[in-house]
Amino acid sequence: MSIKRVGILTAGGLAPCLSSAIGALIEAYTEQAPEIEILCYRSGYKGLLLGDSFVVDAHSRKNAAILHQHGGSPIGNSRVKLTNVADCVKRGLVSEGQDPLQVAAERLQSDEVDVLHTIGGDDTNTTAADLAAYLAKHEYQLTVVGLPKTIDNDVIPIKQSLGAWTAAEEGAKFFENVVGEHNANPRMLIIHEVMGRNCGWLTAATAAKYRERLQKLNFLPEMGLSQERRDVHGVFVPEMSFDLEEEAKRLRAIMDEIDCVNIFISEGAGVDTIVKEMESRGESVPKDAFGHYKLDAVNPGKWFGKQFADMLGAEKTLVQKSGYFSRAAAANAEDIALIGRCAKKAVECAMQGIGGVVGEDEDQNNELRAIEFERIAGGKPFDINVEWFGDLLSQMGQPKGEVLETSH
Repeated sequence: MSIKRVGILTAGGLAPCLSSAIGALIEAYTEQAPEIEILCYRSGYKGLLLGDSFVVDAHSRKNAAILHQHGGSPIGNSRVKLTNVADCVKRGLVSEGQDPLQVAAERLQSDEVDVLHTIGGDDTNTTAADLAAYLAKHEYQLTVVGLPKTIDNDVIPIKQSLGAWTAAEEGAKFFENVVGEHNANPRMLIIHEVMGRNCGWLTAATAAKYRERLQKLNFLPEMGLSQERRDVHGVFVPEMSFDLEEEAKRLRAIMDEIDCVNIFISEGAGVDTIVKEMESRGESVPKDAFGHYKLDAVNPGKWFGKQFADMLGAEKTLVQKSGYFSRAAAANAEDIALIGRCAKKAVECAMQGIGGVVGEDEDQNNELRAIEFERIAGGKPFDINVEWFGDLLSQMGQPKGEVLETSH
């Protein structure tokens, strides 16, 4: 396949891989095919619809490694679903009567883009799939090759999403400071709310990483500096049931003994229950363009705090959310290595005209390949039966609940 120009866009929420993934793609093209021009669309699909883009110049290509040092997305993100026509019209991205898919396709044609690289999560890449299908149907000659970004690590059938390892590590660092608040007040309840709409992987991985880092510190119990008071005492994820009253009894005993309790919860834990409770009071729960409940409005951390505070006899409850701290971080070494492998494979696939989302395919022995768009989906549940999570719960003395299906 003859390629003269490729386009790159990032979309959806931030993750600690976007800047690095852009850099890795630029580096891979510069190494494998320096003659190919690279075009970046600003603010994701919004920039594609509006024609807001720029060409990566020689200086930027030479210094692309700098992007590995930074978090966020230097070219900008947005949440735009090309098949949600009403939302695109409302936001002024297309005119009344226009089809966003057609507008995007024609923009790519007029920009003479041969390959489009989309860096995003399931929403971004399923939107890319819609675009790829539209292009194929209308005989537009363009290949779409995506990279999987999500700190939730919940893209089917991809083994490991870009940025998730870093987000877990950053969430652990975040809590290392927050947990110090346990001695600011007697009988302190601290709730660490971690991102993860449907998937508890990040919450569990953050708790595990935090406890791993905790083991490396020295303590002085005689002075009140104990590992027990800085430890995690409960982890609650959307995929696992738990008995509220029994857990309250267990945690009350910890509170009585060490004067504090620290809990990690997924932002999606208990959402269905909370939404029903809100709607029973006549409250309307807003949704985003993709039909997801806006979790800031649901506020699971606050709900859990309210449920547990009285039952534990807490004098003060502190709810802290690490999501924005974690997701805007620069990628760590482990993620940068994975990003580099995926970017090289993405360029190889692009040169061969093979579309899809590049990742380790769990259904094909974890082979790194361009996974067909029709097989890409969000909402992959965290497997609460994995050994390391069982060990985590066991070490905390928390019983493992039954597997729940997540649906929100």
